[in-house]
Amino acid sequence: MVSRETKAYDAIVVGGGPAGGTAALLLSKAGWSVALVEKAVFPRRKVCGEFISAASLPLLAELGVDASFAGAAGPPVRRIALYSGEVIVDAPMPKVQSAGAGWGRALGREQFDLLLLDGAARAGAHVWQPWRVVSARRSGGRWICSVAGETTQDLSAPVLIGAAGSWDRGPFPSMEHSSRDDRKLLAFKAHFRDFSLAEDLMPLLAFPGGYGGLVNSDNGRVSLSCCIKRDVLDQCRRAANGRAGDAVLHHIGRSCAGVRQAIGRAKLEGAWLAAGPIRPGIRAPYLRGVFMAGNIAGEAHPIIAEGISMAMQSSWLLARHLIASGSDLMAGGDPTRIGRDYADDWRATFGLRIHAAALFARLAASRRAANLCRPVLQKFPMLLTLGATLSGKTKLLTQLSSSSGQESARLNMY
Repeated sequence: MVSRETKAYDAIVVGGGPAGGTAALLLSKAGWSVALVEKAVFPRRKVCGEFISAASLPLLAELGVDASFAGAAGPPVRRIALYSGEVIVDAPMPKVQSAGAGWGRALGREQFDLLLLDGAARAGAHVWQPWRVVSARRSGGRWICSVAGETTQDLSAPVLIGAAGSWDRGPFPSMEHSSRDDRKLLAFKAHFRDFSLAEDLMPLLAFPGGYGGLVNSDNGRVSLSCCIKRDVLDQCRRAANGRAGDAVLHHIGRSCAGVRQAIGRAKLEGAWLAAGPIRPGIRAPYLRGVFMAGNIAGEAHPIIAEGISMAMQSSWLLARHLIASGSDLMAGGDPTRIGRDYADDWRATFGLRIHAAALFARLAASRRAANLCRPVLQKFPMLLTLGATLSGKTKLLTQLSSSSGQESARLNMY
């Protein structure tokens, strides 16, 4: 039996979405030899709200994709709104006080993921696509990953990063901390043309059994994404006697006057996408020698529209720790301390966002809570601005927590 050659790297990144692409790009720019393994063929559509907050725009500049993003993304979002029942109220989006930060914008995942992946390849990362990691084991201070594509290949590296998301984690362990109620939520997403939505507005949709959001995305499209409880979806399908996506849209329109008024002559572009159940909560940023980034480490309810930003920012935190301790790792050192420090930073940085999102999600989906909150928000619309601030839309990377206090000269962010 002839053994196959093992290709050696400094780091193996599993997953080519926003977290994996960001990690591979940053490490490659710092001089690391990186293998990025992605099972899907890009471009690909994903269930996602598509919004990237202004606090992440400086990171896009550091990654070198800011100009491409600006040229392809939808218009700047300067206002947030609430559509709930007959209530339509809007307020200013909190502004990031930093030169060049600008305003958040939306870009479809079929374009955004490819933008980061191409950037990682240009920076020197070896992109294995479409390849899948079928096994991973630790041996002599290095990880040995078997990947399958056209053939089967072994890759090795002292650092292994899981960034495949919470729905498809690959061979890595993870800790589930979502509640039973959260696990009943299914996610839907669709694009529309001729949807009457002000260019600078991003409304939150609160309806019985779920929540959602609207935003002007790329190429003149409006993106509608939402989460809905499984039992409510079943009721909607029986009442509408149709497909799940159409039943969800009918339920939202019936429950939200703002959507009813805006949908007018809107035309569905492509098919509805569905995924789930969603898995919000804090899991394990570091587990059994594997560094986790993005949703596999933990995720917030999509209600706060921070999924892409949090995934990228978590990879920034991870790259910061890895590069600062790179010499020890390359010499076969124990990654436990680095993993512990990164996990502490991760929880300190994203914990508030995740807990705030869980509260907002429960309020939005509860008919009773919505009835109590509507008159308050009508009288004090700036509470929407406060909620957006709590969700992390004004926190720049330079303001993120650091439990270790280490800086890397090679990771020159600002």
